[in-house]
Amino acid sequence: MKDYKKLSESTFNIQAETYDTDKNGKHARNLYGHIIDILSPLQFSEIIDVGCGTGEILSIIRKLYPTVSLYGIDISKEMLKRAKEKRIDDVHFYLGDAERLPFENEKFNLLICTDSFHHYPNPQIAIDEFYRVLQNDGYLLLTDYWKPFPLRQLMNIFIPFSNEGDVKVYSKQEIIHYLRNSGFKNIYYSRIDYSGYCTLAQK
Repeated sequence: MKDYKKLSESTFNIQAETYDTDKNGKHARNLYGHIIDILSPLQFSEIIDVGCGTGEILSIIRKLYPTVSLYGIDISKEMLKRAKEKRIDDVHFYLGDAERLPFENEKFNLLICTDSFHHYPNPQIAIDEFYRVLQNDGYLLLTDYWKPFPLRQLMNIFIPFSNEGDVKVYSKQEIIHYLRNSGFKNIYYSRIDYSGYCTLAQK
């Protein structure tokens, strides 16, 4: 059976050095501005970025919100190395994966997950973990890759042959299903351009 986590770890270790500037990180970079726009009306004091990569969105958030507590977790040592090199003030980085978050229940009031959910081999377990570490009324902001039917189905036929740790491109219905199964409410889903989506949900 394919070890998606090991493949993702290896892929992002290789990509880390140039991820902030090359084509591998372009899709994630295109999502950052939308994330900041969505954050503006929300109230939060402790943020966890799951799949934080090089820490770029945390760096942007720190400049805009100098007093919030920031945490990031990623499966790639090299990505975290790049993140730490940015010397973001008052940020705590952890090596780990989304299915076993090393945090107590109800620690955060905002969880961000950008462009990494399609790498998770057990998506419902990851969403359950997101729910667990969020405070009551806390927010999950999930942004990721999107393609329309039937292109999405075609891509999902070939994704198992990839060796970069990709698992599946999800439909709107699938994402909402996972969120509702975990207990999330007030689910808002919107498309971003031609290749992304954003979901904001509340515990």
